[in-house]
Amino acid sequence: MCLISLSSLPDKPHNPMVNAGAIVISSLIKPRSNKAEKFDYVMEYVKKMAGQEYVGFSNAMFQSEKETGDRNFAIGYYMKEKKCFPPGADMIDALDFYFQLCSIEVTCESGSIMAATLANGGICPITGELVLSAEAVRNTLSLMHSCGMYDFSGQMAFHVGLPAKSGVSGAILLVIPNVMGVMCWSPPLDRVGNSVRGIHFCQELVSLFNFHNYDNLRHFVQKRDPRRPDGDDRNKSVFNLMFAAYSGDVSALRRFALSSMDMDLKDYDSRTALHISAAEGHIDVVKFLTDTCKVDPFVEDRWGNLPVDDAMQFGHDEVVKVLKEYQQVCRQQETQHTEAEHSPKLDTIESMV
Repeated sequence: MCLISLSSLPDKPHNPMVNAGAIVISSLIKPRSNKAEKFDYVMEYVKKMAGQEYVGFSNAMFQSEKETGDRNFAIGYYMKEKKCFPPGADMIDALDFYFQLCSIEVTCESGSIMAATLANGGICPITGELVLSAEAVRNTLSLMHSCGMYDFSGQMAFHVGLPAKSGVSGAILLVIPNVMGVMCWSPPLDRVGNSVRGIHFCQELVSLFNFHNYDNLRHFVQKRDPRRPDGDDRNKSVFNLMFAAYSGDVSALRRFALSSMDMDLKDYDSRTALHISAAEGHIDVVKFLTDTCKVDPFVEDRWGNLPVDDAMQFGHDEVVKVLKEYQQVCRQQETQHTEAEHSPKLDTIESMV
């Protein structure tokens, strides 16, 4: 799947979800660079989407694509005759690059992060890096929704109602906008090249949860809405958050943060996850809560102790240093914010600009 603006295509748009469009797009990526530079550029881009998780290359697949790519060569020559390639582009080089892109490997884990990046508006949920613009994500999801599943795309849009992209490896990349990304893999394919079990999973998912684009959230009562919190959710969240902080489980805390949990939740003693991790001396957890989650370091428990006080009490000097530096940063930011609020505002053209 190539992510590129359709406005840069010659003459008229080509569908990047099918071979012909993907081959043309291969000739448009960094047109004045050699194949090695082009491939490195795409690999780096894909790795950013995957949060630097595993993205590899299969040389065996690349050689197989070249040896059995007669149809793609025929498509390439036909498009060359119709002048579909930009001026100066070499059709054979574009095909070779296309075969390289077809040989990129991902795992279900890294593929799901790529899907989550699309679901998150182009921001990788693992690294927080803006990889794609919101407009590019919208265009990509529109293409995936309308033609990402080969000849099954219409039925997929009707029955599942979510953007997806399938591959002949048996993988299906499913995007639930503003919720999550899914990557499932099961090699048995149907007659149009889609994973049989993968499609069944997508249908079952939408039958249970109201993820279909046209499910009515108000009146579709027989479906569950995981985005709507239950009454006991807060107690469960507090327990899970505190236990993860006590155990030093950064992975669990990262999952909670990605699911929009309030990382400043307090227990019955008004203690936060930062209190717990500071008392236990879990420096990685403290850094994650301060650097990534930006929690409040000035919350007092019912005895009037700050997180830094707990770290000092139990002799965790490294944690004390991190918390004091973070407190200083928070004070500076608060001072700057206060000064900005009280600064005089001049109703002039210059101030507006």
